[in-house]
Amino acid sequence: MTGGAGFIGSAFVRLVLEEQPDVSIVDYDALTYAGNLENLAGVDGTRHTFIKGDICDREAMLAAVPDGCDAIFNFAAESHVDRSIHSADEFLRTNVIGTQVLLDAARAKGVRRFVQISTDEVMGTLPDDSDDYFTEASPLQPNSPYAASKAAAEFVVRAAQETHGVDAVITRCGNNYGPRQFPEKLIPLMIANAMNDEPLPVYGDGRNVRDWIYVDDHCRAIWSAYENGRSGEAYNIGSRNEQENINVVKAILDALGKPHDLIKYVTDRLGHDRRYAIDPAKVETELGWKPQTTWENGLAATIKWYQENQSWVNHIRSGEYKEYYKAMYGTALG
Repeated sequence: MTGGAGFIGSAFVRLVLEEQPDVSIVDYDALTYAGNLENLAGVDGTRHTFIKGDICDREAMLAAVPDGCDAIFNFAAESHVDRSIHSADEFLRTNVIGTQVLLDAARAKGVRRFVQISTDEVMGTLPDDSDDYFTEASPLQPNSPYAASKAAAEFVVRAAQETHGVDAVITRCGNNYGPRQFPEKLIPLMIANAMNDEPLPVYGDGRNVRDWIYVDDHCRAIWSAYENGRSGEAYNIGSRNEQENINVVKAILDALGKPHDLIKYVTDRLGHDRRYAIDPAKVETELGWKPQTTWENGLAATIKWYQENQSWVNHIRSGEYKEYYKAMYGTALG
């Protein structure tokens, strides 16, 4: 797998090693700003091999894929919309070229199945006053450089299947949350700021809607798609949990016993999609998957993890992150 030191990737490593005792993982990650070896602390070193490398390095990528490899899971991605608006180059390189390099390595090594982890953002936005949902038949209409790069990656995977017969499945998911998420994303950012009594920056009117899913539920769905998904198919993964951003922020403040006047509304970001909502009927019926974690329990567990791991948070929030935060929100962290 690629990207196993990131938030979702490391959760996948932990889950698979725990629930699939016969599986071993080779974990290839460039350790960019969002990749963190601390995310893999305590994993079974006899079944998990870590290799630092660039997904666009063809020779290194090919050498990292072991002979007899059964599957490749591509988690590696530049994934933050705000950063893609500032500079799209890294997103196109990693998310598009990197996917092609990985597909070529899969073909060269005779890998049985390729699993591309994508995002609901490739389908654009939904009206906030409608009952529409993203389905697998929804057109790809990305509205940010990040989403465009992930949509392009999906087309690259499709081309490899149609041209070269690569056995591939694509998974698309909504907003993940849980332990070890880099604090540029909404929930860990708000938790970290609230714990430090710092302002909580909320874009626009805060009424943007996202479909939130606990990271372990997402990872189980990915594994189900690998095991039972039909080749050439995409699977939309959602937990039927739409929440307005402002309500998520208020729920975090309430859980931490912090006042709502810490909320600071800031200028909305460019091209900010209004609503994401997934119809997960296909993954539920074809793969028999359903989320195991309620929103209330998942958010409580996430907040508890950040409270108990403040040294991890403080380490992440130092250095370059402070400059990024100031550029995004127009104010400095304490």
